[in-house]
Amino acid sequence: MTAKEIQKRNVKANQLRVMQSEDGQIFVESSKGKILYNVAIGENEKSCTCGDFAKNHKKDAAFVCKHILAVENSVPEDGIGSAKFLDKNTPKLKDSFVKDIKGKQFCLYAGVLDLANQKGLLKLEVELLQFPTKENGNEAICRAVAEGKNGEVFSDIGDANPGNCTPLIAKHLIRMASTRAKGRCLRDMCNISIACLEELESMDDVIGSGAAKKTTRKPTTATNAKPKPATPKKEPEKKKPAAKTETTSTPAKKVNSKASNSTGAKTTKDSKSKQETPAMSEAQQRAIHNLSRRRGISVEDLGNLVMEDFGTTLEKLSSADASTFIRTLQQAA
Repeated sequence: MTAKEIQKRNVKANQLRVMQSEDGQIFVESSKGKILYNVAIGENEKSCTCGDFAKNHKKDAAFVCKHILAVENSVPEDGIGSAKFLDKNTPKLKDSFVKDIKGKQFCLYAGVLDLANQKGLLKLEVELLQFPTKENGNEAICRAVAEGKNGEVFSDIGDANPGNCTPLIAKHLIRMASTRAKGRCLRDMCNISIACLEELESMDDVIGSGAAKKTTRKPTTATNAKPKPATPKKEPEKKKPAAKTETTSTPAKKVNSKASNSTGAKTTKDSKSKQETPAMSEAQQRAIHNLSRRRGISVEDLGNLVMEDFGTTLEKLSSADASTFIRTLQQAA
């Protein structure tokens, strides 16, 4: 059967009523409501007493009539004491695919795809509209088109660039643009108003100005410790040796005093930077290893990711960098 034939049969099947008798047999009313067709669905075989099934099943063993489709779209009820019309399946986004973060709800792309399949998704295609290059700011743009069983068509686009992706995802811009385009397209098809987590740049977009943003500032403070205002204030101390040089007219002592001051300033800066960047805790290290195993990232690849993103080994990560890396692994698609 072609996709269009399946679409037409699904439309007709949704208009039929399904009934289950006392002995468990299932019947489907004809479109005019004058005839009941007996439908049997087993593990390996499906059958119907209508003429359409008898005629086409001989040619195609996988053929299903609209009456069989009507039964498959219904929910059988156990323990029915008398004949009763069965309810139709109600597509629903499963709670496991909905995440509540700081009072805001977001859905996962996997959940939207699951709901779309429940609603009868027949086709989902993605087209790359823009390949990421230096000239366009390394931005990938994709268009997704979804087609439902009743012939409805939905389309939307998704973009991804280094500015709206985490460092880990920024290496896979086309893949992320494709996921975002499909997520937006399927959300329209399923009438879901909440955004997908995959559409966010990072978890900071959800959390807002909280502890997460403070942790991201620590690495910049540690690495750029030179321009701190605390060190220039010690410049007056450098002038004290200059007063001593007035009694001793040897210029060599001036050079030595400056050298000692500069080395002293460097040591104080280094000690301060070490104090301001606490090392990664054991809990953070366990979290990184657990997340990498769930994502299927090997130990070697994990070490390479840390080296590329932070320029150091995993064991030497600071507490702030470890927090950033953990959030990156949590949001990895």
